[in-house]
Amino acid sequence: MPDTSREVRLAVRPDGLPEPEHFTVVQVPVPVPGDGEVLVRNRFFHVFPALRTVIAGSVKGAPFPPLNPGDALFGKAVGEVVSAPDGSGLRAGDLVQHWQGWREYAAVPADQCAPLDGGLPDPAAHLGQGAIAYAALVRDARPRPGETVFVSGGAGGVGSVAGQVARLLGAGRVVGSTGSPEKAKRMVAELGYDAAVLRGDGSFEARLAEAAPDGVDVVVDNVGGEQLRAAVSVARPRARIVLVGALAGQLAADRPGTTSPVELDTFELIVKRVELRGFGGADPALDAEWARRLGGWLRSGEIVLPEVRFAGIESAPRALHEAIAGRHLGTVIVEL
Repeated sequence: MPDTSREVRLAVRPDGLPEPEHFTVVQVPVPVPGDGEVLVRNRFFHVFPALRTVIAGSVKGAPFPPLNPGDALFGKAVGEVVSAPDGSGLRAGDLVQHWQGWREYAAVPADQCAPLDGGLPDPAAHLGQGAIAYAALVRDARPRPGETVFVSGGAGGVGSVAGQVARLLGAGRVVGSTGSPEKAKRMVAELGYDAAVLRGDGSFEARLAEAAPDGVDVVVDNVGGEQLRAAVSVARPRARIVLVGALAGQLAADRPGTTSPVELDTFELIVKRVELRGFGGADPALDAEWARRLGGWLRSGEIVLPEVRFAGIESAPRALHEAIAGRHLGTVIVEL
């Protein structure tokens, strides 16, 4: 056991999008676990662009508190148990999942450590956002066989899985959006999409209508903004739209990161009887169901989990910067 550990802290709250210089990697003593806490040596942690919102001050009612200068960042992590309290059911060497990423060692309450059973071929696969995509589709959108599904942000952590899950659930046509021609090619070649619509020049609605000529029945919206407006416009009667993310506002350089306004024609929602709802949140039963199905789909090759890995905690600020800039397809992970 070393005497010290490193963690990533917010050095200063940025005016605009976070840059690597807004963070610092500091050396601290290895935490001493208190009563009921598990000492974990982290092996991987997830880097997600929506951290921009908590860095900017968070949103009232959101599940995550704001980050203030001097605070360590947080996120989903997979680590190895170093020590565990009696009665926790955990032993040294067990792999667990928790939310104290962005540090090499963490003292985590035992009830906030989820043991990993080895059901997935790679422990880092637990850091993906596929459970969100699965719940958004199965519980919130309820796609029927043969329907057309549109996923905004189809190359991101949620979207890179949502298109594949929609296909496995029987979708007749799956359309996604992205801002990169290279990602668009990979979405069609690797991720189950029939078409990938590029955003960026003001004619997104026309291109979405071309990619989904019969309209869309289900929308998994990770972006908001013009893409949500276009989805409402091309929605078929009784379409179901699930709002999972708001990246158009969260990652806008000219906005604070804590708002994501969009103007919708409510007449279209009323006349077409479109169902518009927010993502229903985490569900332990659905998460377990997803993990079981994911293991089978991975072993059969029916799903791939694209990811980009950065080596070492010192690379984490750059990883976040590049994730916010949309440079990578799939899940961004730091490997320690």
